[in-house]
Amino acid sequence: MSLLAIILLPFLGSLCAAFMPANARNVEAWLAGTAALATTVLVASLYGDIQAEGVLRASVPWAPSLGLEFSLRMDGFAWVFALLVAAMGTLVVLYARYYMSPEDPVPRFFSFFLAFMGAMLGVVLSGNLIQLAMFWELTSLASFMLIAYWNHRVDARRGARMALTVTATGGLALLAGMLILGHIAGSYDLDVVLQAGDTIRAHAWYPAALALVVLGALTKSAQFPFHFWLPHAMAAPTPVSAYLHSATMVKAGVFLLARLWPVLAGTEAWFWIVGSAGLLSLVVGAYLALFQRDMKGVLAYSTISHLGLITLLLGMNSPLALVAAVFHIINHATFKASLFMAAGIVDHETGTRDMTRLSGLYRAMPITATLALVAAASMAGVPLLNGFLSKEMFFAETVFIDRPDFQRLGLPMAATLAGMFSVAYSLRFIHCVFFGRPARDLPRAPHEPPGWMLAPSALLVFACLLVGMFPAHTIGPFLAVATQSILGASTPEYSLAIWHGFNLPLMMSLAALAGGIVLYQLLLRRRADTVPLLERLDGKRAFDFVQTALSTGSERLLRILVSRRLQVQLLLIVVFALAAVLLPLTADRAGWTLASPGLPDPAFALLWLVGGACALGTAYKAKRHRLAALVLSGGTGLATCLTFAWFSAPDLALTQLTVEVVTVVLLLLGLRWLPRRNDASAPDIPTSTRLRRWRDRSIALLAGGGLGSLAYIVLTRPAGEGISPFFLEQALPLGGGLNVVNVILVDFRGFDTLGEITVLGIVALTVYALLRRFRPAPESMELTQQQQEHSAPPPDTDAVLPPGPMAVPAVLVRLLMPLALLVSLYFLLRGHNAPGGGFVGGLVLATTVILQYIVGGTVWVESRSRLHPPHWIALGLLAAAAAGCGAWLASLPFLTSLAWHGSLPLVGELHISTVLLFDIGVYMLVVGATVLMLVALAHQSLRAHHRKPARAGEE
Repeated sequence: MSLLAIILLPFLGSLCAAFMPANARNVEAWLAGTAALATTVLVASLYGDIQAEGVLRASVPWAPSLGLEFSLRMDGFAWVFALLVAAMGTLVVLYARYYMSPEDPVPRFFSFFLAFMGAMLGVVLSGNLIQLAMFWELTSLASFMLIAYWNHRVDARRGARMALTVTATGGLALLAGMLILGHIAGSYDLDVVLQAGDTIRAHAWYPAALALVVLGALTKSAQFPFHFWLPHAMAAPTPVSAYLHSATMVKAGVFLLARLWPVLAGTEAWFWIVGSAGLLSLVVGAYLALFQRDMKGVLAYSTISHLGLITLLLGMNSPLALVAAVFHIINHATFKASLFMAAGIVDHETGTRDMTRLSGLYRAMPITATLALVAAASMAGVPLLNGFLSKEMFFAETVFIDRPDFQRLGLPMAATLAGMFSVAYSLRFIHCVFFGRPARDLPRAPHEPPGWMLAPSALLVFACLLVGMFPAHTIGPFLAVATQSILGASTPEYSLAIWHGFNLPLMMSLAALAGGIVLYQLLLRRRADTVPLLERLDGKRAFDFVQTALSTGSERLLRILVSRRLQVQLLLIVVFALAAVLLPLTADRAGWTLASPGLPDPAFALLWLVGGACALGTAYKAKRHRLAALVLSGGTGLATCLTFAWFSAPDLALTQLTVEVVTVVLLLLGLRWLPRRNDASAPDIPTSTRLRRWRDRSIALLAGGGLGSLAYIVLTRPAGEGISPFFLEQALPLGGGLNVVNVILVDFRGFDTLGEITVLGIVALTVYALLRRFRPAPESMELTQQQQEHSAPPPDTDAVLPPGPMAVPAVLVRLLMPLALLVSLYFLLRGHNAPGGGFVGGLVLATTVILQYIVGGTVWVESRSRLHPPHWIALGLLAAAAAGCGAWLASLPFLTSLAWHGSLPLVGELHISTVLLFDIGVYMLVVGATVLMLVALAHQSLRAHHRKPARAGEE
C-alpha cells in the first residue's frame, strides 16, 4: 500500500489545492509542501525494503478477465528516481512560496505542480508498459498547464503549445513502441518484458520498436533534433523550470532509456541511434548555450547538453557507461535546480534576467552569488564537486570505448570540446551576472531574498560539495542500488574515489577547464547577437514551417471534403461507410450469398408497401412541402416499429416509437430555420443538377439495398450461429433478468451504455450552449407559405393560457402528466424482466414534457416546472457510475451487478439489484438530455415567433 500512497498523495494534494481560496498563499504552500514532504518520507522509508527484497510490487485489479490491473513496481533505480522527484518537489515548493506573487492564481499553480509530481511518479513506478505510456502523456499535459501558467503572455502560450505538440507526438510513438514490445514479449508486465531482452532484440520488429521508443524518449528529453521546444518552455515560472529540468519531464526520456536498457541496448542500431542523438545534443546544446542572453536560456541549452551527455553514455552499450549515466542524472539534478533557483532569485529581486543588463550583483547579493558560483562550478566539472566525478567517468568511457579507431579518436575529442563549452558558458553565466561594475539601469534595486528562499538552493549546493568530496560514503550506496537493479549480475566494478592518478580522463578534464577559460577570454567577452555557424539552425523555424504546412494542407483538405450543405456531408459519410462494408465482402465472397426467400405474409407485405410508399413520399415531398415530408417520414418510422413488433422485438419497437415521436418534434421545431428551396418543378433545371440527383439516387439505392441484404442475411442464418445463443442462455443465470435486450444493455455491455449516455449528456449540453446565444438570420426565419398556414400563434407571455380552442387540449395534456409519469416508471421498473427499461421510460416522460411545451407554451411551463434538465443529466451520470463503483466494495470489476434478495414486512419478497440503479441513471439522463435540447429549441421558436417578419402588405 505504500507504493499506492506514493502515487495518490500528490494527486490528492492537487485536488485539495485546486479548491483553496486565491488569497491563502501560505495555506496552499503548506498543503503542497506537506504532500510533497510526506511523499518523500514514504519513498525514503522503503530503502531498507529495497535492499532486502530487491523489487517491491503492488497491484489493484481493474479488469481481471482481460488481464488488466493497475500495477506498481519499485526497484533500486525506480527508488532513486522517485526519491529525486519527491525530494526535489519538496524543495521547489518551499522556493515557490517566496517566488510566486500574491497576485498570481497560486492555487492553480500548486494544483498543477502536484499533479505533475504525481504523473512523474507514475512514470517511474509503473509496472505495466501501457500504464507507463498513460502517465507519460499525463506529464506532457501537466507540463503544458505549468508552462502556460501565465497565460496572458504570448510566449507562455506558444511555448506550452510547442512543448505539448512535440512531447505528446513522441508519446504516441512511444505507445506504439510499447505495444510492439508487449506483443513480442507476450505480456505488457514490465518484469516479463525486462526478462525478454534476447527475444526482443532477435525479433524482426525490433528495429521498429526501437525507433518508436527512442523517438518518445528523445522528444521528452529535448534531444537533437527535438531540442528546440525546451528553451521556449522557459516562459514558465522559474520554480517550474527548476523542477522540469532537474527531476521531471526532461529526465523522463533518459529514465526510460535506462529503464529499457536491458531490453533494447546491445545492438549496433541502439549505438548509432541513441549515441548519435546524444553526441549531437551534447555538442550543439553546449555551443548554443554560449551565446544566450537570458540566464534561463543559458541553463536551458546547458540542460540539453547534459542530457545529451547522459544519452550518449546510455548509447555506448557499456555497463560502466550506464553507471556513469545514472550518476550524472543525480548530479545534474542537484546543480541544475540550484542554478535555476539562483536565476529566479536574480529575476525576482532585480526585475530582469538579461545578462547584458546584469553586472556586479555580488556586492548586493553575496549569498546568492556564492551559491550560484559553486553550482556553476559543479556544472563546469571543477574538482571536489559532484559534477567533476561523473564527467570524469564520462571522459573515461569515451577513451576506453571498444569501437573502431575513428570513433575511439572522435568521441574523446567531441567530449573534450563539449567540456570546454560547458566551462565557458558556466564562467560567462557567473561573471556577467555577479562580477564587474554594478549595474545602474535595473528595474529594481538588487538585494538578498528571504532566508527561506535561499534554503533550497543552499541544501542542493551543500549536496554538490558533500558528494564531490565524499562520494563513496554519500551517493555510493544509492548508486549501487540503482545500477544493480538494472544490470543485475552484469554490474561492473567501479570506483567513486576522488583521485585516480594522472591518467587520460584527468588530462581531458584539465584541458576542458583550461580551454573553456581561454575560450571565454578570447571569444565571448565580445558581444554576439547571432550564433556563429549555426545561426540558420533554428528548430523553432522548422517547427513553425511544419505546423504552417499542416494547417495549410488541412485547410485545403477541408475545402475539398467539407461543405456548408448537409447533403455533401451525408454523401461522404454514406460513401465511406459503403466502402468500409465492401472491402471485407470483396475478400470473402461467401458474405454475398443470400438464402432463398420464402413467401412473405400478406399482412407483413402490406405493412412494408405502406412503409415504402411513405419513404418514397418523403423523398418526393421534401422538394415542395417539408411538413408533409416530415409526416410521411413518421409513417416510415411507424412501419419500422411494427416490423420490430412483428419479429418479436417489443423493446426495439417501444424504443423506436418513442424516438420517432421525439425526433419528429425536434425536426418540427427546426423547420422554420431551414432556407427556402427553389421550385424543383422548374423546367430549366441544369444538367449538372440532374446528374447529381441521379448520382444521389444511385448511392441511396446501393446503400439501402446493401443494408437490407445484410439484415436479411442476419435474419435468415441458421439457428445457433453467432452470439445470440450465449446471451439467450446466460441472461438469467449471469445477468439476473429475463429481458435479454435490457440485460445486454445494463450488464453484459454496461460499459458501452455508460459511454453512450455520457456522450448523450455532452451532446445535450452542447446543443443548449450553441442555441442559447444563437440568433437566426432574418432570411432563415422567413416561413414558407405552407409553414405560415400551419404555424400556431405565439404563446401568450402571460402565465395563463387565453380561452380558445387550445385550452381544452392543454388541460387534457396537463392531466396526462401524472399518468405518463406512472407509465414511465412502470417501464423503468419492469425493464429487466419485461419489455421496457430506463431508456424507454425516460423517453415517455420526456415526450409528455414536450407536449406540455407544445400546448401550454414555454413561459407557462417553465413558470411551473421543477424539472431542471442539467441536474437530471448530472444525477443520471452519477447514479450510473455509482452502480458501477458499487462492485468495488465487493472486490469485483467495475459495473459487475450486485443483487440482494430478501423479505420485508408488509412488502413480502423483494429483489434489489444495482442494475436498477444503473437503469435509473439512464432514465434520468435521457429525460434531462431530451428536455434540455427541446427547451433550447422551444426558446428559439419563441424568439422566431416574436421576431417574425411582416407579411406582404403589412407595415
